[in-house]
Amino acid sequence: MRKLSKIKIMLLTCLLLNYGLTASAQDENFYVFLSFGQSNMEGFAKFEEQDTIKDERFKVLQAVDCENLGRERGQWYPATAPLTRCHTGLGPADYFGRTLTANLPKDIKIGIINVSVGGTRIELFEKNYEEYVASSPDWLQNIVKEYDGDPYGRLIELAKIAQNDGVIKGILLHQGESNTGDQTWPFKVKGVYENILSDLGLEPDSLPLIAGEMVSEAQGGKCASMNPLIHTLPTVIPNAYVVSSAECDAVEDGLHFSAAGYRELGKRYGMQMLALLGY
Repeated sequence: MRKLSKIKIMLLTCLLLNYGLTASAQDENFYVFLSFGQSNMEGFAKFEEQDTIKDERFKVLQAVDCENLGRERGQWYPATAPLTRCHTGLGPADYFGRTLTANLPKDIKIGIINVSVGGTRIELFEKNYEEYVASSPDWLQNIVKEYDGDPYGRLIELAKIAQNDGVIKGILLHQGESNTGDQTWPFKVKGVYENILSDLGLEPDSLPLIAGEMVSEAQGGKCASMNPLIHTLPTVIPNAYVVSSAECDAVEDGLHFSAAGYRELGKRYGMQMLALLGY
């Protein structure tokens, strides 16, 4: 009996030690955010020196191997542009993170995961994406290949890594230009959102989803007609919020923002998330 008791004590000690190691690995003050979409979220504008200044409290979990950046997929690095693939540009996620670190307590760190594909429809992030990819132009298929053929799968893969290091606090979306006029778009976004939560073992509607408007009509936005549809997201997803692109500087193509526009749009994403976090 005494021997059995010693064995039980040893087993209990091992379990407690293992729990302690697991608990200590996850930093509850490390807030992680998932971002996805098309070219605006991917990062379109040429970044400048101010966009490459390191903030040790702002990290990116690298989505693809980038020898030119000295980054390996699945590893955390200081979050300086580009945040997505090896030769992308500045996007809203950059100044979303910088806005949070500037306004949150100093013991809180921010992590971003950005898996975006320029020119894609929302269908790329659905479970039955293969048919959509197969019918897409070569240039889009080539970007998808950088994510081993499954950008959504890469987003989930990285998110699961991040769950060991910190706590996922929200989802950022900027997508819709390629779905302009598609009245089913909000429901497709809802399906992607629900899949993300389910695949990560999270409760339904537990994460806020923040979506940004397309370039505004006043800025010459070619897809500005999509903005009223984006504003229906909160009626479909209870925990969804929309940030305005009004007066965010855009470039001549009427589809993308300038570097200054992305900085302002990113700050708006950040201010919305700060409000949701109680700051």
